[in-house]
Amino acid sequence: MLSFTAQAAVISSHAITLRGSPALAEGFDHFTYVNPNANKGGRLRLNALGTFDSLNGYINKGIPADGLNRIYDSLTTGSDDEFGTRYGLLAKRIIRDTDDASWVTYELRPEAKFSDGHPVRAEDVVFTFETLLKDGAPAYKAYFADITSVKALSPLSVRFRFKSKTNREMPMTVGEISILPKHYWAKREFNRSSLDTPIGSGPYVISDVDPGRRITYARNPNYWARDLNVSRGLYNFDHISYHYYRDGSVAFEGFKANQYDVREENKAKTWATEYNFPAVQDGRVILQSQAHQNPAPMQGFAFNTRRAPLNDLKVREALSLAFDFEWANRALFYGAYTRTTSFYSNSELAARGEPSKAELKLLKPWRKQLPASVFGPAIVPAKSAGDGYDRANLLRAQALLKQAGWVYKDGALRNVDGQPMRLEMLLVQPEFERIVQPLRRNLARLGVDLSIRILDVAQYIERLRQFDFDLTVTGVPASLSPGNELWSYWGSASADAPGSGNLVGLKSPVVDALIARITRAKSREDLVTEVHALDRVLRSQWLLIPQFHIPYFRVARWDLFGLPDNPPRYGLGLDSWWWKGSSTAHGQER
Repeated sequence: MLSFTAQAAVISSHAITLRGSPALAEGFDHFTYVNPNANKGGRLRLNALGTFDSLNGYINKGIPADGLNRIYDSLTTGSDDEFGTRYGLLAKRIIRDTDDASWVTYELRPEAKFSDGHPVRAEDVVFTFETLLKDGAPAYKAYFADITSVKALSPLSVRFRFKSKTNREMPMTVGEISILPKHYWAKREFNRSSLDTPIGSGPYVISDVDPGRRITYARNPNYWARDLNVSRGLYNFDHISYHYYRDGSVAFEGFKANQYDVREENKAKTWATEYNFPAVQDGRVILQSQAHQNPAPMQGFAFNTRRAPLNDLKVREALSLAFDFEWANRALFYGAYTRTTSFYSNSELAARGEPSKAELKLLKPWRKQLPASVFGPAIVPAKSAGDGYDRANLLRAQALLKQAGWVYKDGALRNVDGQPMRLEMLLVQPEFERIVQPLRRNLARLGVDLSIRILDVAQYIERLRQFDFDLTVTGVPASLSPGNELWSYWGSASADAPGSGNLVGLKSPVVDALIARITRAKSREDLVTEVHALDRVLRSQWLLIPQFHIPYFRVARWDLFGLPDNPPRYGLGLDSWWWKGSSTAHGQER
């Protein structure tokens, strides 16, 4: 076995990258964005919305509690300052062939232990993947469809084999999954929603559960990896708790009342007008806008294309023209937002202008199956005059609807059988209704009857799992290094799998082919080209009405914490904060 920098095909390394070399050489001291001498102690109180009734976040049953990832370790861990690289955590060495992605071997650290003292071994890794593929949520089956075998070569060595020799992401992807303890689950039913306290090997253990109201995690003083370089300066709080609120408005009042410590604000109006309470004015609460370099997720009003009339591309494009972003940004959001135009906005992965020659080479074989618009300038949502009644866009929408067989008659938009177009927008956050209502008014001008239904969290999750909706608000995550997760969001095989990320129900051989190419990309240049092509195709399908984004985090925090001098480029870095305390802001622990 040779070092990472060796020229031979088979390498043994402390890290795994998709392309190129890791930023941090073997033997690095700590991640660049942490304070390695950060104090340990204190507590961090966070908020969550809705409720929870399960401590098993790996199945398609129940509502899992927030923060469960804190009790688990994976084979590798990422840096919030670097993308496309994973560093060994449970795994000490990663052995692979740079020319053949059909296998990877992870060698475990002998000192790795679960919180009950039981050692982490290769059999736990094998058990984890076999269990998730058999009884886990459907997304795991799509995510790991390329795995052919997981075999323990020794108590400390496990080898994965894959169907493809060119899917370069899979050897890295398997290292990201939380490893479950075989001995704990041996006498338990995995595919069952439960509040039994699970065991993991991570930096925290579950210390207190108040079902549906609060969950608290305690830092494990015997955490096996506390002195590793990938842990130095992280996981500094003795206790981390999540306090549940029924909706965002109540949660905001809870923050003002010092019931939790940190709030990431997602409402422009609230940020602009309501952070003027006494604790902000006297400095006990600090407001910060932290820039990041993450691609913006595609947040939008998602269409369920499994249902008529939303299975018609012209109908979806027409309905998209009824969202007046320019008016909403001015009247509702205080000009804070930028319109999202791409599935990878705020990054080099967003398609812009005309397709390049390399992009056209990928797209031309599919010309007959794609709209002509794919081969022109990248599609962007129509701009409006910003007056709340954009007649030009509504006339365009009316023309598209007519082409699709819908005409305005007797006070409603009707099809050839005289049936009116009636749609339902499913929401879980009541405060989002004010954003939907202007869209509803414009649709009414076209003759479309859009009703709004607000559900509690449990009902909402179950209806999305079963794809029982017309429209809903969703956000599709975006990565600087997209790969196998795309199968869950857009792959044809996931379109009919309950609980999958393919909410819109897209089934496209073109998209499937592009995802396959993306997972095989050998260079950053190839990846960018292939994602540009995918972005163009997705945008041409009008699967969502794109909404808006901001390229920074809006954070309010009680003045209780120390923060590193250099925040990470791709995350908030909350786990690198530490407790400094304050007698004036401590408040009562609840």
